[in-house]
Amino acid sequence: MSGQPFIKMHGLGNDFVVLDGRARPLEVSPAAARAIGDRHTGVGFDQLILIQPAETGLADAFLRFLNTDGSESAACGNGTRCVAALLMAESGKDHVVLETEAGLLDADARGDGLIAVDMGPARYDWDEIPLAEACDTLHLPLSEGPLADPVGVNMGNPHAVFFVDDAEAVALAKLGPRLERHALFPQRANIGVAQVIAPDRLRLRVWERGVGITRACGSGACAALVAAARRNLTERRATVAVDGGALEIEWLEDGHVLMTGPVTRSFDGVLDAALLNGAGS
Repeated sequence: MSGQPFIKMHGLGNDFVVLDGRARPLEVSPAAARAIGDRHTGVGFDQLILIQPAETGLADAFLRFLNTDGSESAACGNGTRCVAALLMAESGKDHVVLETEAGLLDADARGDGLIAVDMGPARYDWDEIPLAEACDTLHLPLSEGPLADPVGVNMGNPHAVFFVDDAEAVALAKLGPRLERHALFPQRANIGVAQVIAPDRLRLRVWERGVGITRACGSGACAALVAAARRNLTERRATVAVDGGALEIEWLEDGHVLMTGPVTRSFDGVLDAALLNGAGS
């Protein structure tokens, strides 16, 4: 296949290559994802998003997420918001339902370019994250260098949130890869370092599994707010400041987590057949 159109989008710098596979079947191999994701010889992205026909009559589309290393994620909050904006513009609606491996996600337009997505319920039983062994997810038995005592949360994918005095001072590029692949996480984990600024504000940096440090991890922001609220460090609604800007996160009383933020369409292009075949990966 050659001449595959794509759309480049981002949510606060968390960037995506979006491919539309609804009209005809489109497969993206791990090798192709790595080739397209290379920021020097491909397009570059944090995640590649493949839009596919919905598998049930309850959703507008099914989303598949691939990381830069070719691995898959069940959910991606900022990516979901970006595709939601595309589908709303396409249909003229202000609400869409998107199907993912993590479940059905509702998204709404909130005006001023903001898109909100219900990321579903936060899960924090040890086997839901999942962890390799039963333990208290409010105080995971995990440490690396200056980082210790994280909270475990699943927001469609596994997260470990460490609370620190200064998020900027953490050598996340060094510590993140070690913690991501710790034996406690059979599916690896996203590693967040969160600093409590106020009861309604957090500063967050995230090492994303299969990607690296990202400017704005949406599910990581949700996990950080849930972790902070579980420890009574913040309220159930807060602004989470990430490298690329700020997301508004609310942990609703029904257990669902709502994330609101801006989306940007950067440019459109066409992928060369060599990239789709995985050349350069």
